[in-house]
Amino acid sequence: MMATTTDLESFLNEATIDEEVFALRPDYRALLIAVDGIEPGASDAHSEALLVRAEAVAASSLAQGPVEELPHIAAWREAYRAFGAKPQRTRNSLEALTRRAVDGLPRVNRLTDIYNAISVTHQIPLGGEDLGGYESAPRLTRASGSENFDTISGGEITIEHPDRGEVIWGDVRGVTCRRWNWRQGRRTALTDNTRSALFILDALAPLSDEDLTRAGQELVDELSRLGEEITVSQRLLAAGTN
Repeated sequence: MMATTTDLESFLNEATIDEEVFALRPDYRALLIAVDGIEPGASDAHSEALLVRAEAVAASSLAQGPVEELPHIAAWREAYRAFGAKPQRTRNSLEALTRRAVDGLPRVNRLTDIYNAISVTHQIPLGGEDLGGYESAPRLTRASGSENFDTISGGEITIEHPDRGEVIWGDVRGVTCRRWNWRQGRRTALTDNTRSALFILDALAPLSDEDLTRAGQELVDELSRLGEEITVSQRLLAAGTN
């Protein structure tokens, strides 16, 4: 059954960010975009063009200096240190993708290709999740350390627990993404058959609201190409608007 725009709005309206997260980084903003009606498909010429553009943007940026000094990546490294993570060991998703772009970004399927390309092109951490795996609206909190995170380790399905104080996305069942935007869980992972998805665009200064909006709009434009009955809703969460 197709989700209506009202269904998606209701889901996003229940999303929350804990005040402890804003105390850590008052400049943090999250743009949530929910989409339904996606027609799954393999990588194609259009998604390939987006990835090639992203690789060129990364090459140009890295010609100016090392990856860890790119402005938004540097800001996320600082944020990781603030809750006790070591950014040289657990790289945020933007840094990991930008580093991979040097040798070529992965080609997965057209949905994943699109959001990876936009992440690198706009230099913003951007996570994609399968809405069908959620059991409640998403919430961003600091971990107690007892939450469950289902993942793959050594080829085996396993349950891990975040570090106390770690910034985590999750729902009533457990963690969906550890260390803000480091590693996504297995339960809500996108698949080749995903038809409903949630995208989270993470912003810190110096990324402006205008830059965040621009990245989100390109994502919406590209997602709208993936089906004849696409429905989309989005919501911006920031300090004072939660």
